[in-house]
Amino acid sequence: MKRTLTGLRCRLLAALLTTLLPLSGHAQQSAAFSEQAEVQAFIVDMHKQHGFDISALTSQFASIHSNATVLRLIRPPARPSKQRSWQSYRQRFVNGPREAGGLRFWEENGALLQRAEAIYGVPAEIIVAIIGVETSYGQNTGSFSVLEALASLAFDYPPRAEFFRSELENFLLLSRENGDDPLAIQGSYAGAMGIPQFMPSSQRNYAVDFDGDGRIDLRHSTADAIGSVARYLQQYGWQKGAPVAVPARVDGDPAALIAAGIKPALTVQELSARGVFMARPADADAQRAAALIDLETPGRPTQYWLGFDNFYVITRYNRSSFYAMSVFQLAEVVREVRHNRLAATR
Repeated sequence: MKRTLTGLRCRLLAALLTTLLPLSGHAQQSAAFSEQAEVQAFIVDMHKQHGFDISALTSQFASIHSNATVLRLIRPPARPSKQRSWQSYRQRFVNGPREAGGLRFWEENGALLQRAEAIYGVPAEIIVAIIGVETSYGQNTGSFSVLEALASLAFDYPPRAEFFRSELENFLLLSRENGDDPLAIQGSYAGAMGIPQFMPSSQRNYAVDFDGDGRIDLRHSTADAIGSVARYLQQYGWQKGAPVAVPARVDGDPAALIAAGIKPALTVQELSARGVFMARPADADAQRAAALIDLETPGRPTQYWLGFDNFYVITRYNRSSFYAMSVFQLAEVVREVRHNRLAATR
């Protein structure tokens, strides 16, 4: 009798484990987005506003789930002060491989870059540097499902849900306009796509068919990427021939000027009256507007720069002074090396 009870217990335990194991597997993956009431309402809205087929959209959202990696990557670091290091950030983007890649990219696409500069007024080196910083000249365009990434951020990340829901709407419209399968498109964890890493709304609003084939394709057309980067910056107010940034020296406490942000608001002359001076006084007109940029590195003196309107325009691509300065410095290095090489061959 004892053996019978023991055997019965084993069989019951085995049956219980068999029942629980599938549940634990499902627990690791959230339900499909199509099961969320909020997503169902979004699908209905897309049908009413844009004529999308409800069944087709429901099927697409049934294929994707909330992506925990996307949600982890989008969150600000728990201790941002520990993460903020200009030297570490700079080394990721202003380095030998990206400089060499920039020179090759310029060599291979010189005519396109020259045409983009002539039309939009944005220097070739700035276009090269943005594409270099964003994707290493198209080598790393992202491996996340854009539909899943945007849905995760639109429905499971409340701090920026409104923004990402708008981007999700634009992504579905863009996919339909281009005849693309939205489930097949890959990009960054934030939903940026292609060689220049445009968000869907930016692609729909600013991208151009620069190769003239009748289709805007930022994932495969280097020409479209070059023209679109230039037009994006031009539309945000790029000033042809104007300076981007110059080194600065600070006397006194700059905290108030730094807190004022990176949008130029005071003239160089007004900033000098507040203890901020250009390292080389002839670098810019005293009446040009500028903002004080601080580049911090733990254990090292903070670097100070004056950022002008064109510096601010670069931050419209990525709202970070570290990003804009990396673009500017990579552009300067690539331009100077290319100029020296050309001069040596004459």
